[in-house]
Amino acid sequence: MLASSYQKKLIEAGCDEAGRGCLAGPVYAAAVILPIDYKNSLLNDSKKLSEKNRNQLRIEIEKDAIAFGIGIVDNEKIDEINILKASFLAMHLAVQQLNTAPELLLIDGNRFTPYPSIPHKCIIKGDAKFLSIAAASVLAKTYRDEFLEKMHQEFPVYDWSKNKAYPTKKHRESIIKYGITSYHRKSFNLFPRQQRLDLEF
Repeated sequence: MLASSYQKKLIEAGCDEAGRGCLAGPVYAAAVILPIDYKNSLLNDSKKLSEKNRNQLRIEIEKDAIAFGIGIVDNEKIDEINILKASFLAMHLAVQQLNTAPELLLIDGNRFTPYPSIPHKCIIKGDAKFLSIAAASVLAKTYRDEFLEKMHQEFPVYDWSKNKAYPTKKHRESIIKYGITSYHRKSFNLFPRQQRLDLEF
């Protein structure tokens, strides 16, 4: 069972991102403030949930949360500032969307660029420990997957509706065959490592 809060005195917002390791598309982040002593037996790290459960939880989280925000940083900005900074920027943008001001940010992971005037606590595997971070992981994942479906309609050959733009064999092969799109992250290693000249000596 995930913990409802890290502490009880301050208003906490859990923060997480989705899409950091993908070859294409934006990185999404969410920030979620849940009621004190919130309970949800289904809520967990989004990676451990089925797509059906994630979509159901998104409805519940948005209904139950005191506040939630979504931050998006597109592939061009990712190429400009790098994916780690883009992930932190997306979290900052998500926090900006909150209509209740948090007093402590719970960050999934081990690093974060401090948000102005709000202290934070980095928690490794936080999305499997605290409900607010798990809720943020579900929102970030479902909002990103929704956008990936639109990307897939535009460029179906990359199979984004299934691979969500992660570096699968099919995705890599499609890049070789069809080239890259306006959604691809040019700063990433888009081609398979084995695609190099076979030299005979």
